[in-house]
Amino acid sequence: MGEMSVPASAYYGAQTARAVENFPVSGLRFPRSFIRALGLIKQYAAVTNAELALLDPRLSIAIQNAAAEVASGKLDDQFVVDIFQTGSGTSTNMNANEVIANRAAELLGHPRGEKFIHPNDHVNLGQSSNDVIPTAIHLATLERIEYGLLPALDALQAELARKAAAFRDIIKVGRTHLQDALPITFGQEFSGYASQIGHDIVRLQNLRLHLSELALGGTAVGTGLNTHPEFARRTIAHLAKATKLPLWEADNHFEALAARDTCVEASGALKAVAVSLIKIANDIRHLSSGPRCGLGELRLPATQPGSSIMPGKVNPVMCEMAIQVGAQVIGNDTVITFGGAFGNFELNTMMPVITYNLLQSVELLTNASRLFAQRCVAGLEVDVAQCGEYVEQSLALGTALAMEIGYDRVAKIVKTAYETNRSVREVAHESGAMSDERLDQLLDPKSQIGTNSRVK
Repeated sequence: MGEMSVPASAYYGAQTARAVENFPVSGLRFPRSFIRALGLIKQYAAVTNAELALLDPRLSIAIQNAAAEVASGKLDDQFVVDIFQTGSGTSTNMNANEVIANRAAELLGHPRGEKFIHPNDHVNLGQSSNDVIPTAIHLATLERIEYGLLPALDALQAELARKAAAFRDIIKVGRTHLQDALPITFGQEFSGYASQIGHDIVRLQNLRLHLSELALGGTAVGTGLNTHPEFARRTIAHLAKATKLPLWEADNHFEALAARDTCVEASGALKAVAVSLIKIANDIRHLSSGPRCGLGELRLPATQPGSSIMPGKVNPVMCEMAIQVGAQVIGNDTVITFGGAFGNFELNTMMPVITYNLLQSVELLTNASRLFAQRCVAGLEVDVAQCGEYVEQSLALGTALAMEIGYDRVAKIVKTAYETNRSVREVAHESGAMSDERLDQLLDPKSQIGTNSRVK
């Protein structure tokens, strides 16, 4: 294809430079977690190839050391190819191969660019972009979920559970259809939030089964041509030991190369987390509205001034951050779903954009969950007096009377209370529907919060 100019300071080579020239699209690059995964794959591939006597031990050690630098982030500035590139990710695989080859040669005292260590013959030995890139996608996603998102969600769930316990005896108005409903405790409400996050954690844990299955060993089309029969198993065992993750070789390499269904599945679980965050953050945002002319049942921690023009205003900024993250993750899921459908014949050709969106969703949810727990949920307080006032004025309290005097009669009491701007208690006492003592028993909010009042 002709000569290419490569900066003298670059570790990458002609194939990378050509990709940079071809794809000046967005300025977006693969994230750190993916480059780390690529580095680990190349590092332990070199270990395996030496074990199998396919690679000179001296070259193997140099490649291992250079690849370890890639994994650590030391050479991140050398990964210069845009996300919007060849759909297999070949340009980025070759970017890694060239960087590692030149850096490894340099470690052995050779100048960059002379191919003393060859990017294809040595660094990419036993591999293809078509099995390396999907392996890196699974490895990076699993690692960031296990060591980033799951701990963040554990912390958020624990904080919500702490609030559920702290608020367990505070009775408030329940709301359905955005209208007043039967009483509930703040503890019950927050226990529901904690349970939501708990279900999300289980959904993410269930992803281990498929994300742990790696495509390495399939090479170009799933047949494993040009790789040693033991290469994938050995390399994956090294990766599992290094990352402490339960990794194994794909049972069917044709599926592992042609389909990105596991990425679609993972994105679906991430979307569920996003939906949970939006629901919880939006509830807290509304419950804290005011402080004087809204619901005002919750008091938010003051994290920053809320207005450039209105002094003293405090806005639900952490809730708004979480909601925006949720919206982005839902959008990412659309891209990933569309990308997953492009598994044409033996290869999916949307892998770079799937990777970018999937790993962005993991990182956004990790950071948002951690910050939301620390800077919003942990500092929430309840305005007990406001809650008590709302409960007493709630027309839904009359529901407890229906079992004794009937739905229609209660409806008349409620209608009168609404039209005369009085409480159900006042109108019910006035109606003489039953003794005052019995009315007070039935209209006691504590008697209406149900048998699920204990927060588990």
